[in-house]
Amino acid sequence: MSWQPKEDTVYNQWDNEVMVRTTGDYINIICKKERQVQKVIDRMSTSTCILSDYEEWDEDEDMKWILTFRILDEFDKPPELN
Repeated sequence: MSWQPKEDTVYNQWDNEVMVRTTGDYINIICKKERQVQKVIDRMSTSTCILSDYEEWDEDEDMKWILTFRILDEFDKPPELN
């Protein structure tokens, strides 16, 4: 059985590299550095979780990258091919 995030929960500690929040079928991840973005996308993108939104927030030293992933249910998954 795979790990399932709790609904409407913020998973953050003072020393986290990225900030994570779940809302329904969505997982929002805020990256502090641009070099984190591709690593997060690679790790989070699976057959049941896809990147659904990307946003750059603020400018200069305070810039953040907000990634939104959507957890797919049975109806969203593509059919398996024989």
